[in-house]
Amino acid sequence: MGENKIIGEKIKNFREMKNISVEEMANRSGLSEEQIIRIEGNEDFPSLAPLIKIARVLGVRLGTFLDDQAELGPVMSRKSDRMGNRGIGFTNNAMTKHKYMSYFSLSQDKSGRHMEPFLINIEPSRKTDFMFSTHEGEEFIYVIEGTVEINYGKNTYLLNEGDSIYYDSIVAHHVHAVNDNPAKIIGVIYTPY
Repeated sequence: MGENKIIGEKIKNFREMKNISVEEMANRSGLSEEQIIRIEGNEDFPSLAPLIKIARVLGVRLGTFLDDQAELGPVMSRKSDRMGNRGIGFTNNAMTKHKYMSYFSLSQDKSGRHMEPFLINIEPSRKTDFMFSTHEGEEFIYVIEGTVEINYGKNTYLLNEGDSIYYDSIVAHHVHAVNDNPAKIIGVIYTPY
């Protein structure tokens, strides 16, 4: 919860610094006021789509919520840095507490970045009525372990270890593990700002 708490506080600080009310944030982002209050109060941690919408309203990069420090040169991410780190958990949608994805930023210290690379652990999901996500930008996914299903518009794609997919994220999509087994992927998200 530590990382999630920092992100909720950052969102609230940016919103207040820019004199944007919760009501205005809701109107401009398409999220409900309740969602915004719960996110800022660290009761819920949303999926990426609401975070991207919040970032757009605030006029910041998605990575702004994940940044620890600014590094202008290259940034390395070591496996040992992720060992024992539970990552940042994302829920199936902004109103449920079950975290089915754990994200480990591979670039959180890089300032001014335009891409967000993550190592993502996906827990099995017994749900079949997934809440699809849409947001500006593009996504690239490479499967390291397990099998992943990508629902993209009206199409469904199964990816196994070593498979990848690159798509426009403005099309409704959902990523999840299949066969009651966890999966691990590299995900790179690009959002214009």
